[in-house]
Amino acid sequence: MRARESAAQPSLLRAINLRATFDTVQARGRINVSQVVRETGLSRPTVGDVIAQLEELGLIHRVGRTRGHPGPTAQLYDVNPRAGWVLSLDVGRQWVRAALTDLTGAVAARTATRTSASTAPAVIAQLRQAADKLAFEVEIDPADIHQIVVGTPGVSRPGDDHFSLAPNIPGWETPGVINDIRRSLVAPVLFENDVNLAAVGEHVEGVARGVDDFVLLSVGTGVGMGVVLGGELHRGATGLAGEVGYLALDMESSPMKRGAAWGAGAFEALVSSAGILATAQARGVAASSAADVFAAARSGDAAAAAVVGIEAVRLAHAIAAIAAVLDPQLVVLGGGIGTGGGDLLLGPVADALAAISPFSPRLAVSGLGADGVIAGAAATGLGLALDRIFERAAAGPPAVDAARMALDEAAG
Repeated sequence: MRARESAAQPSLLRAINLRATFDTVQARGRINVSQVVRETGLSRPTVGDVIAQLEELGLIHRVGRTRGHPGPTAQLYDVNPRAGWVLSLDVGRQWVRAALTDLTGAVAARTATRTSASTAPAVIAQLRQAADKLAFEVEIDPADIHQIVVGTPGVSRPGDDHFSLAPNIPGWETPGVINDIRRSLVAPVLFENDVNLAAVGEHVEGVARGVDDFVLLSVGTGVGMGVVLGGELHRGATGLAGEVGYLALDMESSPMKRGAAWGAGAFEALVSSAGILATAQARGVAASSAADVFAAARSGDAAAAAVVGIEAVRLAHAIAAIAAVLDPQLVVLGGGIGTGGGDLLLGPVADALAAISPFSPRLAVSGLGADGVIAGAAATGLGLALDRIFERAAAGPPAVDAARMALDEAAG
């Protein structure tokens, strides 16, 4: 037992030092050895050895020397952006969006095409075409992609070979569709609910930066919610946390059909794009889309403004229920309606919420809009790609003697 533990220690120590040094270089950029020593607390000999290993692995490279300071110049290092790639895919009812991100987190190429909504194989073919197109643009082989993250409506439960609660993408609930997607794409694939990824995106680079307890309420073709608690995405016991489209806020409505025929939930039917259009048509507003309703309201159409007011009250009732359970610091309105009509909804939602609930979370409109899912997928995929890269690096033969590294740390 002790022999096995001793054998594992050099590999573990190596992995820790490699990752700590890489993370420092990634966070700071254009950094020299002395700065890495100060940031990490590692000894100078260890940092020198680890920097050499990271260079050998191709994860960092030399980017010039220090200038403008008295004394000798120092070598500067930065992350090699082409050392790893993440493909982010956002599968929506209207659009398939894709972005290829390098190891620094920068988007190197992106594309967007209208969703081939006829069959699941047609959508899967779009995903492969997007992967091939972006790989060609940045001059890599698709096999060089370390991680693919697919943001999609609905959820993929552990062990299932299809998505659940995803009626807006034809064939997405068909048995075997998940395996078909994996076979079509080259790299390891992670599936995540699209609204969950949008919430991650807002947390990383949107209006929820620095907020550890918030929800993203996405309203558009469908309705969903991403929940972040304690700074971490919350999925629930079976991955269904945030499926607020199935809230039954209208107590007088007739019961819904159950099982495979759930379709859109009761709340989704009220507040989604189709719900807004139905409300508008019932009040004589000439519109062919929810965007038309908001445009008419902005131009002073009283009937359209009344429809927006009804939408705001409905959203406020859902937020009141959510706040009573989760007590979030912030509620972000996202999706096509949440962002496209956020300027008209924010004030009325706040007023309606104040009238029906003692809870008053801060309300905000998504800062990322349609880019939120891709941003969340890229951040998630980068973390997974780096984990995989460093697992391989730690498993390989050490480039320096681990015992000497341990002695250096003790001396440092």
